[in-house]
Amino acid sequence: SVLSRYENQITILSDYLEEFPETDEPVWILGRQHHLNTDKSKLLLDISARLWFTYRRKFSPIGGTGPSSDAGWGCMLRCGQMMLAQALICRHLGRDWQWEKHKKQPEEYHRILRCFLDRKDCCYSIHQMAQMGVGEGKSIGEWFGPNTVAQVLKKLALFDEWNSLAVYVSMDNTVVIEDIKKMCWSPAQSSSIAHSSAHLHRSALGQNKNTAGLCPGWKPLLLIIPLRLGINHINPVYIDAFKECFKMPQSLGALGGKPNNAYYFIGFLGNELIYLDPHTTQSFVDSEENGTVDDKSFHCQQAPHRMKIMNLDPSVALGFFCKEECDFDNWCSLVQKEILKQQSLRMFELVQKHPPHWPPFIPPTKPEVTTTGAELIESTDKLFELEEEFEILSV
Repeated sequence: SVLSRYENQITILSDYLEEFPETDEPVWILGRQHHLNTDKSKLLLDISARLWFTYRRKFSPIGGTGPSSDAGWGCMLRCGQMMLAQALICRHLGRDWQWEKHKKQPEEYHRILRCFLDRKDCCYSIHQMAQMGVGEGKSIGEWFGPNTVAQVLKKLALFDEWNSLAVYVSMDNTVVIEDIKKMCWSPAQSSSIAHSSAHLHRSALGQNKNTAGLCPGWKPLLLIIPLRLGINHINPVYIDAFKECFKMPQSLGALGGKPNNAYYFIGFLGNELIYLDPHTTQSFVDSEENGTVDDKSFHCQQAPHRMKIMNLDPSVALGFFCKEECDFDNWCSLVQKEILKQQSLRMFELVQKHPPHWPPFIPPTKPEVTTTGAELIESTDKLFELEEEFEILSV
């Protein structure tokens, strides 16, 4: 508790020191450009609208007997939650949605928030993420890296029918267009065989959208690209390309930070990265009886933190969201034009076809179980209780 109070004091103090400087340089936040001289208030509103997940305390113990706070170990999990939450905001409310204190928000907003509450029955809770991480070789309470968080989100998304996301995590610094289209149009997912045939028919005609401007059957894409941008420090050759990613309209920012200190990077100003910091410990918040959530502690209402880009740990993960196929096609064009052009050392590769020396690509599907992870844990607990009762009766 002493450590938690100390973290809070440091965060509050640094917030007051982090005012933006007077400059003519533009600020980029998740694909949107702001000018400090003319629309600083819009910039701050844009930043405060992002969902801010921090350490929490006093939630139900993870796994029944595990930690009831993630202070000191859950920062990268919280950053992963923030990136995913931004994808869900874009999916249901749009990138230009704004949050204002005391203003009534749509039901979709509260439903998004409920996905991340610190309860074992919420699909992206700290409980679910920590326990899914065990399958990735991480003990509960152990610090995650960007790639581990990406793999955990990919698995948890299979159980999330409401948001219905296709989560693609790139391998070997390579994004394969063919695999992504196969996954987002896969009949095994939300789209049907009819949708797939319609897609092929439209492609043959050179049409990617219907008259309403939507791509029927396309499963919204969360694209995560784990990268190593150097050995011990970030290689300066990657800096321009890294910053360019925050300008893309599909940008979800980046996961990264410093050794054992994870941050959610949402933009940049000059050679400084702008980030949301999860290292503040707040009390557990649950939903109200009517399903709404007291959301004041889920939005950072102070000026955000900044750090010099050269201080960034080279292990990062970029995030992008493509609601429609045309968004993904546009992203591919931007990558070719802005990231891969004249780069002697490329940050990542974008290829059309699945590499022949790789194992075949099979779109991930929900495991054949009738329970979610949370229900499985609950039923296992009940099984142990029944076993104990049986032993007592036998005696």
